[in-house]
Amino acid sequence: MGECTLLDTAQTYQRGTNESMIGEILKGRRRDSFYIATKARLPNNQNTGIYTGEATEEAFSKKIDTSLKSLGLDYVDIYHHHNVWVRESALYEPILNSLVKAKKAGKIRFIGITTHRNEPEVIHAAVDSKVYDVVLTAYNYRQKHAEEVQKAIARAANAGLGIVAMKTIGGNVGGSYHEEKIDAKAAFKWALQDPNVHTIIAGFTTFDQFELDISVLNDLTLLRSEKENLRRAALRAGLYCQGCGSCLTQCVRQLPIPDLMRAYMYVYGYRNLGAAQDLLSSLSLPSNLCGDCSSCPVKCLNQWNVSERVQNIVRLREIPPEFIA
Repeated sequence: MGECTLLDTAQTYQRGTNESMIGEILKGRRRDSFYIATKARLPNNQNTGIYTGEATEEAFSKKIDTSLKSLGLDYVDIYHHHNVWVRESALYEPILNSLVKAKKAGKIRFIGITTHRNEPEVIHAAVDSKVYDVVLTAYNYRQKHAEEVQKAIARAANAGLGIVAMKTIGGNVGGSYHEEKIDAKAAFKWALQDPNVHTIIAGFTTFDQFELDISVLNDLTLLRSEKENLRRAALRAGLYCQGCGSCLTQCVRQLPIPDLMRAYMYVYGYRNLGAAQDLLSSLSLPSNLCGDCSSCPVKCLNQWNVSERVQNIVRLREIPPEFIA
């Protein structure tokens, strides 16, 4: 088949327009010249990750059909069960049934699952399910539990699952407004050094970033100096939320703080306001965040001022989407 491009999208990207945009680009192109992965999720409790009564097999099947229509395709190569962080949801039968039926119907070639936090638990559940073919997981040098993620990835790969890594930069691209500069190229190579990682999805919003992403393929050797730079960077909290979840039980408003911190990272690390706004719009947030508490009871393990960061990032809701590229 020759060279083939992997395109990664989702129903919520770019305020729900990204699938249609990619569909326009794909018109007239040979179907064997690209792989395409997309993803969707259903309503869940934002603190526990457990699905609500609205999360039905029929609802997820409609998500799949909507993606195919938006993309203008008869099938997608990978359809991901998106943003899972607990075992119970990874094994949620209504969604698994929907995915299995779609695969049998030829709408999906491979069934995937994505996870941004509590990754080892989700990856092990994916293996145990005997349903998933692909895992898309956060994996980077900054994770305090990187060794656990590595072991889970190894188990999944040995069981025959494809492994795609994301969030490989760990919070920064070419520096940010007030954090240290991270060597993105070294961070990519760190993830690709793992023989069980089959590829990574490295986003870009500029042609310079695109060229940097591609340049990594020329030489995957991780230099001693690069290892040392990453080791030093890992000692600092930076912008990467570990997703430990300890904040969730401390917040009296039960806000989805890990997701809000990820949105903060998108803005101040990746300088990608669109991704941050997409994430914020997918959350069921009250109109007034952190305004009712005289003091914030949340003690972050990264020693972040959580209330200040939340109030900072939710200002994006006030900006019309058309003003964000």
